[in-house]
Amino acid sequence: MESGRSPKVSVIAPVYGVEQFIGKAVETMMEQTLDDVEFIFVDDRTPDNSMKVLREVIAHYPKRSEQVIILKHDTNRGLPTARNTGLKVARGEYVFHWDSDDYAEKDMLECLYNEAKKNGCDYVWCDWYLTFRSNSRTMRQPSAATPRKALSQVLAGGMKYNVWNKLVTRKLYTETGICFPEGNSMGEDMTMIKLLARAKHVGHVSQPLYHYIRTNSCAMTQVYSTTNLEELQRNTADVCNFLRRHITDDLIEKEISWFKLNVKLPFLFSGQQSEMLLWQQWFPEANRDIMDNHTLAFRTRVLQWTAAHKFFFINRAYNTFVFKFIYGIIYK
Repeated sequence: MESGRSPKVSVIAPVYGVEQFIGKAVETMMEQTLDDVEFIFVDDRTPDNSMKVLREVIAHYPKRSEQVIILKHDTNRGLPTARNTGLKVARGEYVFHWDSDDYAEKDMLECLYNEAKKNGCDYVWCDWYLTFRSNSRTMRQPSAATPRKALSQVLAGGMKYNVWNKLVTRKLYTETGICFPEGNSMGEDMTMIKLLARAKHVGHVSQPLYHYIRTNSCAMTQVYSTTNLEELQRNTADVCNFLRRHITDDLIEKEISWFKLNVKLPFLFSGQQSEMLLWQQWFPEANRDIMDNHTLAFRTRVLQWTAAHKFFFINRAYNTFVFKFIYGIIYK
């Protein structure tokens, strides 16, 4: 990368408590086939040896050394703030957020960048792998001809809004002022929905290129603290309000209902009575639109419908089959 010239891609990777995984993550960063990249690591005051491992791996790639930027927070400030810290110094034409406990195929950045440049896209996504200790499951994502159609897929639950399989032009951040919700980590990935709502051209690479790591195949559910729930509520409301300001067609209200249903859907996956009751308390106004969302699998809509009608024994049977058999035996 020539001095003073903007790189093609800025990779931003927050670092906190990933000592066991960051080595492989950084190896696949350094071995990317796209040469013109800057790698921005943000040490969010990690308490372990993550930064030591990071530096040891980087030392094996001297040709990349000038492309690496390491930033450090004085205190632990959370994932959204770490992403924003990276964005403030990023110089790339495009930005890619890479979680430092995951890894990727070596041609991922090149494939995403080529798709973006070929078709003039400001927002590109790819398929991905849900990777366990001994195997992986390919997670296909839909294509969309326009940002509005892609947004519909996301709100209906047909496409993930995770940060880590998307390449977005840096201008989309700077010109819209969109950033990650500092102080509200739970649901911070929803920022990608805002960016999509303001995008002009989108693209899809129909290859699985990113490995999202799931170390415990039996632990597919989230344990929520009171703070987690408050943050999730706050971020959901923020995104819904943003969508109402920027999307004005007749479909958006129903799609917002589907989005709310997808936000609370994980509450049905624990099999715990308390979280099933939480599902009923959250966004009850959205329940009327459950069966209208044909993007979701019929079994998922039935799962939600039974919860709305308090048939919790069906939810428990579903969880036993899916999480103990499929993810506990088949994928592990």
